[in-house]
Amino acid sequence: MNETEPSSLRLCFGRQVRALREFHELTRDDVGGPCHVSGSLIGAIERGERIPDESLIRKLDTTLKANGLLASAADYMAAEKYRAFFRDFVIHERQCFALNTYAPLAVPGLLQTEEYARATFRMYAPALDEDDIEKQVAARLERQRLFERPAKPYLGFVIEESVLRRPLGGRAVHRDQLLRLLERARLPYLTLQVMPTAVEEHAALHGYLTLLTTKEHRHVAYVEHQRGSELTGDQKKVGRFIQRYGILRAQALSPPESASLIEKLAGEL
Repeated sequence: MNETEPSSLRLCFGRQVRALREFHELTRDDVGGPCHVSGSLIGAIERGERIPDESLIRKLDTTLKANGLLASAADYMAAEKYRAFFRDFVIHERQCFALNTYAPLAVPGLLQTEEYARATFRMYAPALDEDDIEKQVAARLERQRLFERPAKPYLGFVIEESVLRRPLGGRAVHRDQLLRLLERARLPYLTLQVMPTAVEEHAALHGYLTLLTTKEHRHVAYVEHQRGSELTGDQKKVGRFIQRYGILRAQALSPPESASLIEKLAGEL
């Protein structure tokens, strides 16, 4: 997540901001005032040195009378905050019609509390510095704006029981995270299931998996492992992942059973 080396997208966005500002004969301070930011920040955005968040992008669009030109880049600019291998996934995630995730090692990022997220980044080896950790945490929490969309996506999660028992961050962080899961599980458009450790059959031993249905109703899959990750739209591959996830859901506890288990675990803390 390097803001010191502007990408082509950031440079292009910055030049559009500058061109619109100069067309309207405005100074950077003139633009920064209505956007509640400094003129120096506007300059940094124009040079591609800073990544504006979605709220600021929309304010820039209004202030510069861009008629949606700048706002249309919001999802792509948001993805700039993540490491290169993850950016395309984030764009799909922000725009998705549906998302289903299997999480074998940690609570999925979309469901994490701030302190749990911070704890996961502190587990990295070699260790991240504190500044990078805070940037990663902020970027992860921004992904959760998915829950604020007017048109809600369908969200499904299958989480390993061992994940729910692992006290990342300590007792208080662990309990708050379990309570957050219970809160999210009550949402009408979200299904949360637990894969119990005691089952003898398991369809997803290959690791982390997310299935996305795009707004155009195409299917893509994202998989992660220690040596990297892959985002694929190959329908033969995706079809196998969909079948695997379907079997996994049948093997997992039902949503009510899962909620009861999470509630029990939280009560023990």
